[in-house]
Amino acid sequence: MTPQTGRTQECNRGQAVVRLNQARAFLEAAELVGMVDDELANDNVAAAMAVLAGIAAADAACCATLGRRSRGQDHRQAIRLVEQAGADGKILAKALGRLLDIKDGAHYGMVYVGTQQAKAALKSATILVEGASRLVTL
Repeated sequence: MTPQTGRTQECNRGQAVVRLNQARAFLEAAELVGMVDDELANDNVAAAMAVLAGIAAADAACCATLGRRSRGQDHRQAIRLVEQAGADGKILAKALGRLLDIKDGAHYGMVYVGTQQAKAALKSATILVEGASRLVTL
């Protein structure tokens, strides 16, 4: 029996490539912001971009392997879907879960995201982008 994954949308390999390219761009921006030390480029911004990179990479992985991606209001539903995306699905799902744990704080700024959390977010996003890259290029 397939685990409950919430609302989904059909997608294809071409759309997987688009989402992967977006994920790479978000990750690159997160890394650049993480290197700058000023009041506009801070840990919250780097973490927020890393979260966007992870979500886009999860979409790419799912589109490439499952032909559908999560479209529910609750991003956590995507965790159960990405678990099914290839042999590394559980690793990708854990990385996405870690990113979603800090999403609200990073995106809405009500909770400070520290340097260690931002670095961890970048690492999780990298795991997702690299994993999705392998799946999309199979």
